Amino acid sequence: MILIKLILAHLIGDFFLQPTSWIKEKEKKTLRSPKLYLHVLIHIVLLFLLLWDVTKWPIILIIGGSHFIIDALKLMLQQKKTKRLLFFVDQFLHLLVILVVYWLFIGKDFSLDHLLTSHTLLLLTCVLFLTIPVSIIMKTIFLKWNISKIVEGNESLKDAGKYIGILERVLVFIFVIFDHWEAVGFLITAKSVFRFGDLRESKERKLTEYILIGTLISFGIAILIGLLYLVSIPLLS
Repeated sequence: MILIKLILAHLIGDFFLQPTSWIKEKEKKTLRSPKLYLHVLIHIVLLFLLLWDVTKWPIILIIGGSHFIIDALKLMLQQKKTKRLLFFVDQFLHLLVILVVYWLFIGKDFSLDHLLTSHTLLLLTCVLFLTIPVSIIMKTIFLKWNISKIVEGNESLKDAGKYIGILERVLVFIFVIFDHWEAVGFLITAKSVFRFGDLRESKERKLTEYILIGTLISFGIAILIGLLYLVSIPLLS
């Protein structure tokens, strides 16, 4: 229960309460950026609000302090070529610290909360992860390829692709946890039909590969999170 709260606080603080303008300012000013310290403060406040237990202050301070150190090191070491790699290293280290701190201070003590059940928090964490965090992860993955020339001239609504991806992942997640795999197949088929016309008209192999890779990654992550949720439910009972 407490572990899920710690991860939930990280997801909200790193992906939902950190505007792109903050990220750009931190990358430009590094340790001189006020947004870096405000970002860490937001994480500390989120941890306090979710845990709502003053006796857990060592956990809050350690995670908050480590978050500052990890982010500071990332900003100082980050270059254009290493930005993609350091993003994943940064997230891995944050989660590693959360797991280590939880194990040291809480162990296997899963206390029940009268307001939010562990199942509800796990479900919320999974759904939130499939929205903006996965979108950012996929965007980071595609930094490997320069797709600006591929999609040039194919105008679309602003951020339409991002929101379509979020909706499809959430739908796939719902279908998986309710054991409706045929609906997942239907969703893949429907997307393929709508995309077929664009691919046929463009006659661009790179665009086809880009869409195919993006679809497989998006659906794959959603299915994986759905399966992990189903496996985790008995452990929380």
